[in-house]
Amino acid sequence: MKFLIAGLGSIGRRHFRNLIALGEKDIVLLRSHRATLPDDELAGYPVETDLQEALKKHKPDAVIVANPTSLHLDVAIPAAEAGCAILLEKPVSHSLERLDVLQQAAQKNGSRILVGFQFRYHPTLNKARELIQAGALGKALTVHAHWGEYLPNWHPWEDYRQSYAARADLGGGVIVTLTHPLDYLRFILGEVESLWSFNGHFSPLEVDVEDAAEIGLKFSSGAIGGVHLNYVQRPPAHRLEIVGTNGTLKWDNADGILYLQTMPAPFGSYSAQPPAPVSESFPPPEGFERNQLFIAQTKHFIDVARGTALPVCSLTDGIRALQMALAAYESQKTEKLVRLSQ
Repeated sequence: MKFLIAGLGSIGRRHFRNLIALGEKDIVLLRSHRATLPDDELAGYPVETDLQEALKKHKPDAVIVANPTSLHLDVAIPAAEAGCAILLEKPVSHSLERLDVLQQAAQKNGSRILVGFQFRYHPTLNKARELIQAGALGKALTVHAHWGEYLPNWHPWEDYRQSYAARADLGGGVIVTLTHPLDYLRFILGEVESLWSFNGHFSPLEVDVEDAAEIGLKFSSGAIGGVHLNYVQRPPAHRLEIVGTNGTLKWDNADGILYLQTMPAPFGSYSAQPPAPVSESFPPPEGFERNQLFIAQTKHFIDVARGTALPVCSLTDGIRALQMALAAYESQKTEKLVRLSQ
């Protein structure tokens, strides 16, 4: 298979290395030459600077869209028109404009699109989903996800103020950049019917986007909860807690371990000496580390491109996550609850 990678920043380089690690060698690089990483590892691979020329000349089977968020559709739409399979990094765009054009181009030309929410491949988040669907937690009632990470430490080789995550013109901001919990909560618990948010620029960081957000969610199942995101937390933290009628699930990205505590007594019962909770833990496979999420995603994308698998995270899923993120901005602006169309 022939791959075209558009954007050679940190995530584009990761996709590049992972393709090579999986034995793929026919790779073309579409470059603006604005990446802040050294070019040594890219030597020997063909480079193009014009997308249409690259599509016409190389006729790639698959395109990886890893350029800044606000430029995603400038690559994805022509790639879909050419019938290429597409790995579209999250968020799918910075607005809903032209996403209908992408959908129509993909349908017309048979382009299969996978959205890059790598936490869908996390073994213990998938275990949490499995346990909830099996009824181990009873009825899910409340959920909270928390992700805080100090932005200047993300890419130590570059000035954080110039990164896409810090710039409104490139589609940055903590809500869309750390939008993963909005996707994986929907993946685990189902559709979100409404949300509210407080968000803004609160810290001394030199950014022109929001650096912290609180987002309240109401799920179609009746569960309620929230997501906290920030660019300022030191040391970083990324954790999840889901409370149900039978007990509680807790997950921490630091070690990847999922904990389940259940109560043997029926919900609503009373006892002067309540029974001790039953505890179980579900660690990730031995030796598990972060890049394995991306490796699993790349393997899946190759299968999607070959037509042997359907996308685990479809374009519709990616659009839904973006709709939730944009609804959070709308809620802050209007100071109102926002209802999401189903």
